[in-house]
Amino acid sequence: MELLGNTEHKIIFGDVFEGLQSVADESVDLIFADPPYNIGKNFNGYIEKWDNEESYISWCYEWLDLCIKKLKPNGSFYVMTATQFMPFFDIYLRKKINILSRIVWNYDSSGVQAKKHYGSMYEPILFCVKDKNNYTFNANDILVEAKTGAKRKLIDYRKSVPTVYNSEKVPGNVWDFARVRYRMEEYENHPTQKPITLLERVIKASSNAGDCVLDPFSGTFTTSFVAKQLGRNSIGIEAQEAYVKIGLRRLQLADEFKGEKLIKEPRTFETKQNQASPMNFSLFDEQNPILRGTLIHSGN
Repeated sequence: MELLGNTEHKIIFGDVFEGLQSVADESVDLIFADPPYNIGKNFNGYIEKWDNEESYISWCYEWLDLCIKKLKPNGSFYVMTATQFMPFFDIYLRKKINILSRIVWNYDSSGVQAKKHYGSMYEPILFCVKDKNNYTFNANDILVEAKTGAKRKLIDYRKSVPTVYNSEKVPGNVWDFARVRYRMEEYENHPTQKPITLLERVIKASSNAGDCVLDPFSGTFTTSFVAKQLGRNSIGIEAQEAYVKIGLRRLQLADEFKGEKLIKEPRTFETKQNQASPMNFSLFDEQNPILRGTLIHSGN
């Protein structure tokens, strides 16, 4: 295990259990956990697939217990997993922590969908708190448009003075955020990157400036990145060096790592654009009348 970064934004380069054990108990305000889903994704050459479902679930229960220990008494815990495993998480966690919301992150599909069953177009998230009478929830920081008031202008006649419904509301438990696409500016080379917009809602709602936000499976370090943008401190745990380097770069914690300069990996369309250069006239036959006409009338 290796500790990187600074006092405000720490990166723990190592196993999730070693990383969590190095964090003081009851020291974290908010945890966002997006673990491997045990569905065979390729993480930089590592295929995340357990021998059987039981071993995966047992592994998850271990780090879930550790996460709960690290939360402050008024802390919040958001956790994700595949749809088929979330029932196990739900039943296990409801005995240890208070589950306030069962959230559906809904998104459009970009790939080939299932032909013989209904393809998956959402991922579940549990929103949990240690103390249901004492936790952070900044409702005013995450308001969204309420179409009843903002667009339809319907009147609430139940009030003593009939009034148009509010134009804003706290989001419901179905969240529509686009998945991170290859051509999006925030894209990093990772198979399950979560969007900035999703983490913004979580961190704005369930933490305050100066709070500590922990992500035990940091991947592209979007949680830490958003935490920094919003004035929170962060701890990110990651076992793969390739992703640690992404975190160091995105958080601007280092310019190089182990002698390697930290530069964002160019995407194929960016590489092609960079390869395109002004015409090298020496490569052309200037006696060609079509080419000569093109060159003469090409502008500046």
